[in-house]
Amino acid sequence: MSSTPADHQSESGWYEIRLQGHLDPRWANRFDGMTLTRSSDGTTRLLGPVVDQAALHGLLHQLRDIGLPLVSVHQVQADQTTPPGPSVPTSGD
Repeated sequence: MSSTPADHQSESGWYEIRLQGHLDPRWANRFDGMTLTRSSDGTTRLLGPVVDQAALHGLLHQLRDIGLPLVSVHQVQADQTTPPGPSVPTSGD
């Protein structure tokens, strides 16, 4: 049996977080440095840099307090930051 050291790349990076439901654009200021995209499939996508695991947990706690169900959390490469599908703009809603 072999043991693998913890992956230090997961300490910081870009994250894509999806929530079920549409988060109102007024919440965007609460998630400084992250973009908020409302998708046509009824989800909200937050995308942006997270400095470390403590910051990620803090972000997830903030999202829990808002009350929208968490769909997914993925660490992504900075070059994979374009939305995968059609989205609904958050401005002018």
